[in-house]
Amino acid sequence: MAASAHGSVWGPLRLGIPGLCCRRPPLGLYARMRRLPGPEVSGRSVAAASGPGAWGTDHYCLELLRKRDYEGYLCSLLLPAESRSSVFALRAFNVELAQVKDSVSEKTIGLMRMQFWKKTVEDIYCDNPPHQPVAIELWKAVKRHNLTKRWLMKIVDEREKNLDDKAYRNIKELENYAENTQSSLLYLTLEILGIKDLHADHAASHIGKAQGIVTCLRATPYHGSRRKVFLPMDICMLHGVSQEDFLRRNQDKNVRDVIYDIASQAHLHLKHVSLEDFLKKIQRVDFDIFHPSLQQKNTLLPLYLYIQSWRKTY
Repeated sequence: MAASAHGSVWGPLRLGIPGLCCRRPPLGLYARMRRLPGPEVSGRSVAAASGPGAWGTDHYCLELLRKRDYEGYLCSLLLPAESRSSVFALRAFNVELAQVKDSVSEKTIGLMRMQFWKKTVEDIYCDNPPHQPVAIELWKAVKRHNLTKRWLMKIVDEREKNLDDKAYRNIKELENYAENTQSSLLYLTLEILGIKDLHADHAASHIGKAQGIVTCLRATPYHGSRRKVFLPMDICMLHGVSQEDFLRRNQDKNVRDVIYDIASQAHLHLKHVSLEDFLKKIQRVDFDIFHPSLQQKNTLLPLYLYIQSWRKTY
């Protein structure tokens, strides 16, 4: 579907997602923290000592997020105060994983770091988190909200697979990556907010996929500067576009058509979310538009706040 021929289908793109992680942790973050206890301290000791502000672990997560995922940091501020520290910990965990790929020169080192985080998740659920600030705060969040372990492991596993530096073969492969990373983050965010709703989970899946696709698009100039292209190969081939076209920053129509087709897929996910929830509610009340249930508070509001904040950024 060419952009020039179908540009009026859904208007100009105004999509945005949390900022890309930078190459290295910000200088001075560790210096701002108080000294962590030695390795002999058990998880139970951590529980006793890790009150508000203990060792600066909560402040570390907040600062890491503010420095490396500023838009995600701003969106987290929209959530209820009692949930913010847990969301900061969750998103700081995601930042730690996301920056592995760009911070190592060899895949083997990256795999070692991913193995550390896999073991960290296992240890968190054994009440024995390692003495690492993000791990400690994530452990608190898991204990506080009984977070589902498999979503955390899916994020680590998918990030580990992504160390291969290969372009996505098709849009479905990109969507699977987005589902296992971005959607998993949203599922965990819903758990932190105490929202248990199948429609909310369905919305989180679509929003996560849209976010992942937009992340891929938004990162294209950065990846190109490093001689890498990750856009779905099937769509590139459909329009006769090579990786070299993106590396040379070619702006021909066929290159724009590739971007349009990929962006359209993200837009479809967002459109699906915005319409489906209300239409299902109308159906449940036999299309009585005046039914009181249609005036009830929307449990998907936190997700809508997230996505609307990202969109308004751009």
